[in-house]
Amino acid sequence: MSSIYQHFRPDEKEFVDAVLEWKQTVESQYAPKQTDFLDPRQQHIVESIVGSNDEILVSFYPEDSERKRALLYPPYFQPEEEDFGIGAFEIQYPSKFVTIEHRQVLGTLMSLGLKREKFGDIVTGEDIIQIILADEISDYVRMELTQVGKAKVSLKAITLKDRIQSREEWQEKTTTVSSLRLDVVLAAIYNDSRQKAQTLIKSGHVKVNWKTVENSSFEVVASDVISARGYGRSKLMSIEGRTKRDKWRISVGILK
Repeated sequence: MSSIYQHFRPDEKEFVDAVLEWKQTVESQYAPKQTDFLDPRQQHIVESIVGSNDEILVSFYPEDSERKRALLYPPYFQPEEEDFGIGAFEIQYPSKFVTIEHRQVLGTLMSLGLKREKFGDIVTGEDIIQIILADEISDYVRMELTQVGKAKVSLKAITLKDRIQSREEWQEKTTTVSSLRLDVVLAAIYNDSRQKAQTLIKSGHVKVNWKTVENSSFEVVASDVISARGYGRSKLMSIEGRTKRDKWRISVGILK
């Protein structure tokens, strides 16, 4: 069993253990198991561990969002929307008089004592802000979320089908890199110098999967989400193998 860990980073061991435990629970109880909201890297890990197995299946929801809940289940089970335990809500606020930003909503939710994995995407549109919550915290949030910044707010339940589509657009490109070090990949994604990438990393301005990484030689892997201050976000979509010149060919998505 220990060999499974070599496919993942040392700091992902705890999450890998959790996934193995979920898998075992489904196998022993022959019943579905719902997870918290997972970021793209965590979804990739779940799929890697469970996805190739016919005895246990996995589905993610909502489909068109970045953070999704997973459902692990035996083959007889047919997942429905309600099995994921997700609710969508619109934040009602006086949009004519105040502006609310994504980071303010995120900060306010965290200040209510919520764990990040208990709510999904926060999507902002023209005077519209919507959030996805786990069913188990939605009553609490509806009661406690009364103010964001200086604005008085309330939550209105909407159907998942009524969600606005995220305006995030990923621009995809394929490029080659000499190694999968964070500084090398970052420089390639943004057509910048490796030295500049190293400065950004050492200054604590780069995050991989929402965690600050200050080590330039940190190795990135498929499905990592990278954010660099002043540059925005990008995602390592896939590693497509080596070129004849022994470089890595990678496919990346850059948030427009």
